[in-house]
Amino acid sequence: MMTHEIEKADLSNIILIGDRILVKPRNPENKTKSGLYLPPNVQEKEKVQSGYVIKVGPGYPIPSMNDEDEAWKPKGDDVKYVPVQPKEGDLAVYLPKSGYEIQLNNEKYYIVPQSAILMVLRDEGLMK
Repeated sequence: MMTHEIEKADLSNIILIGDRILVKPRNPENKTKSGLYLPPNVQEKEKVQSGYVIKVGPGYPIPSMNDEDEAWKPKGDDVKYVPVQPKEGDLAVYLPKSGYEIQLNNEKYYIVPQSAILMVLRDEGLMK
């Protein structure tokens, strides 16, 4: 998997496209239940990971319902979206292999489509 690095990025300036979701992985377990330490490459090969939803895209675009036959009506480029289900601050269980790993300000994030998110846990005090 190729990693793209972006330095000095302000998260408030990041705009995700479509159904993409920016997830910051939670600190993975680096030990087995018996206490053996796992090397980083073993941890990263997990099929399912959990992380916090940092940003979400607008969702799936849907066509405008304007009557194109009526030439007198103004034509707008107002795109409507079906929003994605995950919200900022949710804890998501996701498939990292379906996304793209990026480095923002030396921290690892994944950009995943909504279809890669299997479940979210929504708790207002989760990220505090």
